[in-house]
Amino acid sequence: MNPGIRVPASGPRIGLALAGGGPLGAVYEIGALCALEESIRGLNLTALDGYVGVSAGGFIAAGLANGMSPRALVSAFIDVGPGRRDAIDPSIFVKPAWREFARRTSVVPELVVQAVYQIAFGRNSILSAVEHLGRALPTGIFSNQPLEHCMRRLLSAPGRTDDFRKLSKRLVLVATDLDSGEAAPFGMPGWDEVPISRAIAASAALPGLYPPVSIGGRWYADGALKKTLHASVLLDMPLDLVICVNPLVPFDASHATRHRVLSSGDKAIPRLVQGGLPVVLSQTFRSLIHSRLELGIKGYESSHPETDIVLFEPDHRDPEMFLANTFGYSQRHWLAEHAYQRTRANLRSRRTVLRQTLRRHGLDINDAMLDDANRTLMRRRPRVHSRSATALQRLDEVLDDLERALALRA
Repeated sequence: MNPGIRVPASGPRIGLALAGGGPLGAVYEIGALCALEESIRGLNLTALDGYVGVSAGGFIAAGLANGMSPRALVSAFIDVGPGRRDAIDPSIFVKPAWREFARRTSVVPELVVQAVYQIAFGRNSILSAVEHLGRALPTGIFSNQPLEHCMRRLLSAPGRTDDFRKLSKRLVLVATDLDSGEAAPFGMPGWDEVPISRAIAASAALPGLYPPVSIGGRWYADGALKKTLHASVLLDMPLDLVICVNPLVPFDASHATRHRVLSSGDKAIPRLVQGGLPVVLSQTFRSLIHSRLELGIKGYESSHPETDIVLFEPDHRDPEMFLANTFGYSQRHWLAEHAYQRTRANLRSRRTVLRQTLRRHGLDINDAMLDDANRTLMRRRPRVHSRSATALQRLDEVLDDLERALALRA
């Protein structure tokens, strides 16, 4: 067991691991967490024994560890009203990195002189000289400073803290050391002097989109470069139950006919290649990180058989999560509701098996809450489906639940 870990004296020890996924991932995770806390009796997501967050999952984990309930996170990030000081406006994720642009532009004259000198005296080829000029390219398009400033303000409110050492529970935000490629577990002993807001910015610094973050003379980038979840940080505490939430999954277009494709009513893309480069890159990225997640979960189950691991993620056949745009205000509201309702559906389709797991740790499924068809997240009715479609969906959930239960008994 790692030194400095605080282990409760009694009772089930429960942890939460949140993966990244940008603003889209954050919206999904908040909606999913609201559904989990309301549908699982005895689960208080602000009173767990440990939290680990990567990238966008980092600021959600930091909020929960600071006592912000999932519903409070809805108010801070999704249902944002005018003049709210505790609001996290998604536009902070797309502020241009002017300082990085200026810093790189300032070295262009020197690099040009060096390149011309190398070509003139035959020391390098033209291609090598052009490659040398690549040092003038910015390391990120968007600035991560607005996110850091916003989180510092949010965590400076009364009853919260921007200091890992002042939290009553373990919070770990994982980034990647750019020069060594090793994981940097900010919040662990020896890594807890950095402000939480700074660690969040480092963990979310996806290369190419955001510049690396300097901490203690070293540079750090997105924690997902090393692993998708980093749940092993919690498993080593040790814990009895770890709840994992991953917002990004590859889309299975071949089995998506049972779902609508876009809230805007756009036609389906029968083949992802027809969506062009952005869709192909998105599918590639999701497939890569999800394959690592699957391997990681299998490894965790083998290395920590005494700990139950429960994973929640979107349906691979759900095009809404694959093609959604989370930077639109109304779209953000709708997507949170969608994540909330789809997580409730996920719970219903896994009810029997999950109940057995949860009861081992003093938790249980709240059937009345879960089966309440009028339950919503955003104080608005979800999309109205025909009675036959609703009945078919519930039948599908019951059959999935039965199939899982029979497989477990077998």
